Amino acid sequence: MGVTVQGPRGLPISGNLLAFRKDPLQFLRNAVAEYGDVVHFRFGPKRHVYLLTNPDQIKEVLVTKQDHFKKGKGLQVARAVVGDGILTSEGQKHMRQRRLMQPAFHRERIASYGQVMVRQAVELMEEWKAGEVRDIHDDMMRVTLAIITETMFGKSIKEGADKIGHAIDVGLKYVANKASSFIDIPLSVPTKSNRQFVESNETLDKTIFSLIEERRNSQDGRQDDLLGMLLAARDEDDGQGMTDEQVRDEVMTIFVAGHETTANTMSWIFYLLATHPQVEAKLHEELATVLAGRLPTVEDLPKLPYTNLIISETLRLYPAAWTINREVVKEVTIGEYTYQPGDTLMMSQFVMHRLERYYEQPDEFVPERFAGDLLKRIPTYAYFPFGGGPRICIGNNFALMEAALLLATIAQRYRLRLAQPGQVVEPEPLVTLRPKNGLPMRLEKRE
Repeated sequence: MGVTVQGPRGLPISGNLLAFRKDPLQFLRNAVAEYGDVVHFRFGPKRHVYLLTNPDQIKEVLVTKQDHFKKGKGLQVARAVVGDGILTSEGQKHMRQRRLMQPAFHRERIASYGQVMVRQAVELMEEWKAGEVRDIHDDMMRVTLAIITETMFGKSIKEGADKIGHAIDVGLKYVANKASSFIDIPLSVPTKSNRQFVESNETLDKTIFSLIEERRNSQDGRQDDLLGMLLAARDEDDGQGMTDEQVRDEVMTIFVAGHETTANTMSWIFYLLATHPQVEAKLHEELATVLAGRLPTVEDLPKLPYTNLIISETLRLYPAAWTINREVVKEVTIGEYTYQPGDTLMMSQFVMHRLERYYEQPDEFVPERFAGDLLKRIPTYAYFPFGGGPRICIGNNFALMEAALLLATIAQRYRLRLAQPGQVVEPEPLVTLRPKNGLPMRLEKRE
């Protein structure tokens, strides 16, 4: 390594793994406060992890020297859920799959999805009753699942949505646990978590293969959604289309990543609004001025700046993707350190977004901080909720539009209050950053 990287002392065999698993977010923040820009951890006997908090070094890993790395252990494990889709594939395959999927996420195309997003929010609220307590995280998972299935696959899955949501939940917990463990138990060993995971994967496979089969059999040639585009896509070299398994991997990736992340963001938004009434009042004022009680459209979004500031600030405090890991595949020098094959470099959005050197009162919810030229003044990788480089989230514009339309639709009709005064809502860093144990909130009808 040349220069030795400092870090917290660990236990003889497990190293820092147990301390990390107990409270990953606080563990990382404490380590940065004590050791600075680069911190060394040992996860298990041989796995060396280095946390980077210098934005220029993060850019080197994600952009300028990205060919020295492959996806970190978490996303390698995620293959068990999403297969070899755009999230987990590497190199040429990743570039090819991204090219095939890009048209489904062009700005003009996603603008056409706006009506579906608003309609699904209205349908959700039809189930709501003033005064009742609901798990808002569960509601947000259901509404974003309904949106992703209708916009991406041309079909609404109302029946069985809870089963699908549960299966995704089991899959993500399995990936998170396996990624932070140094004992690798093969899936063939029938432990309780392995059995639950296999069962959940079968549920998802059955759902997705039936979507694919139904579309192939219909022969209507539809190409106005992601599923149609994937089925129609042909390789430039040999003219071959994708197998059902390849289509399944891409569909599964969007299915899992495309609703869980926005559901988490929406949950955190409603939590933050409930605990910051002055922000909520400004939001209501903007919605009343611009919309005057009517449902929002995509065309309204540029006229709702404060709504968008709330989303930006929520993504700063509670980024759905809270860490990005890369594993070194060939020796590389980043900053003053040289890393060896097998080393893992960790870059945490949660940590970066709360550094005092870039943000005044970093733990406070202040949407106005994004109103000026903050993003021009701070380095690019001091704020990167959707990742960066060639692997930046393909659905970032879809997610931002969806969050703004859901917020504008729901906040006009309801205030959401914490179920208990002083209720503490903790973030749970699994694959994504979600509210631990859900988010029970009381519905208050706005007159």
